[in-house]
Amino acid sequence: MLSKGRKVVGRGEAMTAHYAFDPLEDETIIKHRLLTRTTTTRGEPPLKKLQKKFTSFVLELEKDADNYNDCEKLSKAFLQEMTTFEIPLLKSKAVIDSNLREKEHYNELKDEIVRQITEAQADIEDLKKQLEESKIERQHKEECEAIRKLISMQPPRSETQKLIVDLEREIAGLEAENTASSRTLELRKKQFALLLHVVDELQNTMEEEQKSLVEEMRIANEEHRNAMEDAGVGSEAMLVDEQ
Repeated sequence: MLSKGRKVVGRGEAMTAHYAFDPLEDETIIKHRLLTRTTTTRGEPPLKKLQKKFTSFVLELEKDADNYNDCEKLSKAFLQEMTTFEIPLLKSKAVIDSNLREKEHYNELKDEIVRQITEAQADIEDLKKQLEESKIERQHKEECEAIRKLISMQPPRSETQKLIVDLEREIAGLEAENTASSRTLELRKKQFALLLHVVDELQNTMEEEQKSLVEEMRIANEEHRNAMEDAGVGSEAMLVDEQ
């Protein structure tokens, strides 16, 4: 019999089972007991009963007495017990064969499932690559569509070329006008510089003339004052002479 031990635990503690044999030893013992049928739940084990039948038959054969009938009875009893013992073995063999077939079928099914899983994973990877390629292709199409819309919004090439020619003409006219304006500006600068020079010369001339006029007036005043002084001296001399 398989011995088991249990550990008594308190509340809140995990219950752990302790076995007398490990699972591999248990499997070996159970396999041996099934093959030898040394255990049973009711009555004497079949193998022991078979052994007793065989022992009784052999002991009866070894007797020198005239016991043919007893030997025949014991032989039939032994053969019957052998048949009884063999039937469960045949059943067990049938069960084992069925289990082996089931196991083989299960292994085949497992291999098929693994193969299908591998194929599914490969298909998933391929689909992922196709999805990425489709995303890139769709992005390129969207970019091309956006560029096409921008191009369609632009005027025709002929109008653009005409606009460019008109702008070039306008630029050329503006450059010519700018050149003319620059020349006119240079001329005006020269004229203004000449005018400033003439004004400066005229101002210097006027200052010189004013200085000359002031000097002439000063001289004329001095001469007039001297003349008046000379006239006063002459009048006094005439008065003295008359006295």
